[in-house]
Amino acid sequence: MNVKKVLDAKGLACPMPIVRTKKAIEQIDSGEIIEIHTTDPGAKNDLTAWAKSSGHELLESSEEDGVFKFCIKKG
Repeated sequence: MNVKKVLDAKGLACPMPIVRTKKAIEQIDSGEIIEIHTTDPGAKNDLTAWAKSSGHELLESSEEDGVFKFCIKKG
């Protein structure tokens, strides 16, 4: 997977991971991928719903040592 941008949103509580993701995704082109790292467990539902409602595609999500990683393809 060719990640264009990595966003570090660790330590931020809802809704900041979404707010930061919205700003960061504006900096990449359609079809490119952003990877988000967050420690907010609520981000899984939030980012999944946001990606779907915003016309983007959640490619994968995982958790490792309390850090949630999401890869979203810009629509």
